[in-house]
Amino acid sequence: MVGAVVQKPGGDTEIRANRGVVLACGGFPHDPVRIAQLFAHAPTGREHRSAAPASNTGDGLRLGEAVGAVVETDLRAGAAWAPVSLVPRRDGSVGHFPHLVERAKPGLIAVTPAGARFVDEAGSYYDFMAALFAALPAGAPVEAWLVCDHRFIRRYGLGHAMPAPLSLGPSLRSGYLKRGRTIAELARACGLPEGALAATVETYNRDACEGRDPAFGRGDTPYDRAGGDPLQRPNPNVAPVEHAPYYAVKVVPGSLGTFAGLRTDADARVLDARGMAIPGLYACGADMASVMGGRYPSGGITLGPAMTFGYIAAHHLATATPAA
Repeated sequence: MVGAVVQKPGGDTEIRANRGVVLACGGFPHDPVRIAQLFAHAPTGREHRSAAPASNTGDGLRLGEAVGAVVETDLRAGAAWAPVSLVPRRDGSVGHFPHLVERAKPGLIAVTPAGARFVDEAGSYYDFMAALFAALPAGAPVEAWLVCDHRFIRRYGLGHAMPAPLSLGPSLRSGYLKRGRTIAELARACGLPEGALAATVETYNRDACEGRDPAFGRGDTPYDRAGGDPLQRPNPNVAPVEHAPYYAVKVVPGSLGTFAGLRTDADARVLDARGMAIPGLYACGADMASVMGGRYPSGGITLGPAMTFGYIAAHHLATATPAA
């Protein structure tokens, strides 16, 4: 007999299955032990702030390992990286806000703690984080700042700070949002080198006034332009940062889910260390190792395989011999 014992407030409940069990527990984006093992930027497991549900703590992977399953870790990346900002809440907890949209809008730049740009800000969230990892010295805290002006934030918002007519007051009072009357004042508020940030903005603005970004080619790809503002001509992704006051939000490493997962076959059956299928055990979603080998070719690359292999697992289970 196969199945599971589920812990509930009223006591344990045994659920029996005569075909098999599918592990689909959301991967391990909030499992600090496995994160510390697999993510170079998170040596204690606490330096990674995923935007995935907090209940996704690696239960499926541990259950699989308990019966001989293998977690595949030889992947290009362990997770679907995304920049995340930390939002203070009234109850003292901290929210994780993924920056997926506003980075592509015209009039924002991203800088390292040294005050330098490092990426095409309009690119994918995965590419943004990959570029940040590469831009920082080994062992340095992984963080960056998204910088914009008053026109930008009132039109598009900045992370959890919403556009007009909503007030910026709560974000400023909590410290989530930094503000300065000048670029130098903003740099001081963020702890960035004043001269470096001013030089970065000046260089960016010089070309942005003509809708160009020769440093990183922002707006050169269809992906970039799809996320921009079509009313901004000639480049929907590029505009100068020039309307005081100026604003910034810190972003840190996060993800939308994990890629490392249980090794499976084409029928979504979980495999053991010998490559043999474990009878009655299947996996899909983030509990299954990335079918893309830890690459991120497009948005939805976790959702599509989850749907596909969930469907495959169901059909294989339907034709499986019932357990004794």
